[in-house]
Amino acid sequence: MTSIDLVRLHRIDMPLVRPFRTSFGTQDARDVLLVEVVSDGVSGWAECVAMEWPGYSAEYVDGAVDVLVEHLIPGALSDGLLDPHEVHARLRRYQGHPMAKAALETAVLDAWLRQREQSLADYLGAVRTEVDCGVSVGIPASIHALLEEVATYVDAGYRRIKLKIEPGWDLDAVRAVRETWPDMPMQTDANQAYTREDSALLGAMDSFGLLLVEQPLPEDDLRGHALLAGQITTPVCLDESIISVATADTAIAFGATSVINIKPGRVGGYLEAKAIHDLCMERGVPVWCGGMLETGIGRAANVALAALPGFTLPGDTSASSRYFATDITEPFVLDDGRLRVPTGPGIGVDPVPAILSEFTTWGAEIHPARDR
Repeated sequence: MTSIDLVRLHRIDMPLVRPFRTSFGTQDARDVLLVEVVSDGVSGWAECVAMEWPGYSAEYVDGAVDVLVEHLIPGALSDGLLDPHEVHARLRRYQGHPMAKAALETAVLDAWLRQREQSLADYLGAVRTEVDCGVSVGIPASIHALLEEVATYVDAGYRRIKLKIEPGWDLDAVRAVRETWPDMPMQTDANQAYTREDSALLGAMDSFGLLLVEQPLPEDDLRGHALLAGQITTPVCLDESIISVATADTAIAFGATSVINIKPGRVGGYLEAKAIHDLCMERGVPVWCGGMLETGIGRAANVALAALPGFTLPGDTSASSRYFATDITEPFVLDDGRLRVPTGPGIGVDPVPAILSEFTTWGAEIHPARDR
């Protein structure tokens, strides 16, 4: 079995083309941690999707760096073995930190697949060569600004619009977009901003023909989501609540969700994401691939995942230009509302060295075998 020679961490600062505001905060740039695993001269790459501060989840970039350097890399790679399944099993010994775990496991998986000359899409069981793309629209300053922004995405060919909502920015915003584009597939995402007492307000959006309402209530309130699902006709989709196969199984069994957003970073990696997909296929629950404002490194892997058969709804797998004027890889470009699934070994893309160097703010090297 091939061994791991080196792990490199690259921290990069990627400015966004426009501020991205949700119910938990605003981002003007992405503080991105890339993990590179080197084995026999072959580099495997992955992106840690943790944010700069613990807004979306408890994880944040500084914490991800610390747990990777101090615990996950020395613990999971103690013998330098390049085996993603063994790494997956070893990472289960550590509590929490799914985004950091996902980054390490995926970099190992990428290097392993590159050495086998197999694409991630093929390994996971993809059935499509391209995937339908949706776009996530943050909370702007006004309805006028919202309509202007959505118009650019409609003109670009996106096949689904997702509107971020929060108390005070919901009914009027959704109504304005629906009246302007009556036939555009549309959904909302609350990022846990509402409570059980808001069921009537959420139900008032049933008339807009939404595909789903995503994570309306706090992530730990499965009972509340089940109650809400019985009170509104719009399908309830869970995001933050789903952190494993077990939580997906529980949410489906309790009637808390009828659609699931699968984010590999949130569930600890692509192996767990594939297992959740398989469970949902068995239960007849549609899934789609969520996004975390990824660079081309994370986007490539997500597009591969979204090509699996159970991903029947457009995901947040938007083009590079949605978030970045310059991506860290060759840009992903929308073609008739779709992105091509990478076919090269592993995730199928690499950072452009000059761009990586330009945006890098910090780096580190760890030698698992030498340092153990």
